[in-house]
Amino acid sequence: MAQQRVVFVHGAGRVGAAAWPRQHFLAGRYDALFLRRHGYRPDLPPAPTDHRADAAAVLAALGAGGHVVAHAEGAISAMLAAVLAPERVWSLTLCEPAVFSLTRDLPATSAHRQHLQALFSNARLLSDEEYAAEYRRLVFSAEAAAPADGDPYAAARQRMQSPPWEAPLEIVPGVPTLVLTGGWEPLYEEVAGFLASTGADHRVIGGNHRPQDTDAGQEAISGFLAGSQPATAAAAG
Repeated sequence: MAQQRVVFVHGAGRVGAAAWPRQHFLAGRYDALFLRRHGYRPDLPPAPTDHRADAAAVLAALGAGGHVVAHAEGAISAMLAAVLAPERVWSLTLCEPAVFSLTRDLPATSAHRQHLQALFSNARLLSDEEYAAEYRRLVFSAEAAAPADGDPYAAARQRMQSPPWEAPLEIVPGVPTLVLTGGWEPLYEEVAGFLASTGADHRVIGGNHRPQDTDAGQEAISGFLAGSQPATAAAAG
């Protein structure tokens, strides 16, 4: 029996396989692909955010169908892919999802938008290094840290990202969804609470902005994938 496909989608910090150090062992059980989002290829200069290109890349990586595991901003393209082709996305695992366009008018997200709007609006007036330093000062999260692989384009790439609350996103209908949060930041708990109100399973794991790096997060992802299967397989069983 062929292994089920699992596509991993990184956030704005670590990229590709480096973003998922605790999930590499899943490659023994699944056909695991560690995606690089649009503008994050190491052999090309950075490019502006393109959520639809990212969603298309997720769907291309899924092929006939599979599971998607995403972190932070990567959850935007993961959910958009599920909106576009829900029959090909068998499950969604979202770690601290930055899907702020769904909660833009809720208190914590609204405050976050107001806190960062001036920085995004003035991005073209700042150097890459100035922008990165100000972003770290305002956000101070794991997502604001330099990528672990020493990417020389990290600061330029960060400055070219669009505000996540402007992403063209809708609720995903009927796709089993697990949301993991670190329990450290009301912003992400607000998003997770909203997703839970639409049917997602929300678990507070710990680990700050990277719950997938904890033992509990690794177990939650592994268990959720094992318990999720496409409708065709369920019908056949």
